[in-house]
Amino acid sequence: MIFANPFALSRQGILGMNERNIRYISRYNQRIHFPLVDDKLQTKRILMNSDIHVPELLATVTQQSDVVKLSQYLPDTGGFVIKPAKGSGGKGILIVQHNHQTQFIKPSGMQLDLTALQHHCSNILAGLYSLGGKPDVAIIERIINFDQQYSAYSYEGVPDIRVIIFKGYPVMAMMRLSTKASDGKANLHQGAVGVGLDIATGQALRAVQFGKPVFHHPDTGQTLSDLKVPDWKSLLLLAAKCYEKTNLGYLGADLVLDVELGPLLLELNARPGLSIQIANGCGLKPRLKIIEKQSEIRDAQKRVNFSSQYFAQN
Repeated sequence: MIFANPFALSRQGILGMNERNIRYISRYNQRIHFPLVDDKLQTKRILMNSDIHVPELLATVTQQSDVVKLSQYLPDTGGFVIKPAKGSGGKGILIVQHNHQTQFIKPSGMQLDLTALQHHCSNILAGLYSLGGKPDVAIIERIINFDQQYSAYSYEGVPDIRVIIFKGYPVMAMMRLSTKASDGKANLHQGAVGVGLDIATGQALRAVQFGKPVFHHPDTGQTLSDLKVPDWKSLLLLAAKCYEKTNLGYLGADLVLDVELGPLLLELNARPGLSIQIANGCGLKPRLKIIEKQSEIRDAQKRVNFSSQYFAQN
């Protein structure tokens, strides 16, 4: 087993968990604002009528009597997603790609019946996937219709983009690509591929899976260095605007590109993980320190322009 030298990591500007928690999350994120992002339903309701677009909310399942009537809440056609409002780490997210009303097909091709969906909703209500195991609410959303030209970069799932926002400035970004190992979910801890992105252009910099460099998608064979996110500046602008909406100084924004609706915000995270540094091959600390020195008040667009200039890597 190889242990990383903490002094060497510090010299590279790598931000560790303790420093993240004490210096940035505790200092810049007031706990009073945490429920706005810890509860995905609250986040969605706050942003629903704003210029930050979110996936369409179809229904909510709040009590067991709703579970019995679940078929009434499901769309007649089209895919949908059932997720816990207070879940974390991608747990409890059930994706239905094809809806035949009596049979529901997951991206993997696995078929589920209505009873299986009801059981999943009951588990969500019981708090099986929630932070702290507290009773929860199931959210039913319209599935993302992502651009199929990027299907080779992901396996049975929608690729998403994680952007770290500090004091309203985008400081680091990566695209998360689902794999067979991650069961079609874009979660790095479950085996998804993380692709570091140049904050100025959205161009791929490097890629990792399970913390190790990879050059091709493990399931599709697609060359990852060819990846470039379209409409990149619009995505960054959407992420930057989340600062004013949440009043959280250190924030993770998870975004997707819908082929019809454009950039959408999936969810926000007040405690974003640190593996984004591995995907980018550089540390967060130097960038965070640059932002801390900024005294000029800038709007979201000017903050995006600033980050594009100072944090470009290509």
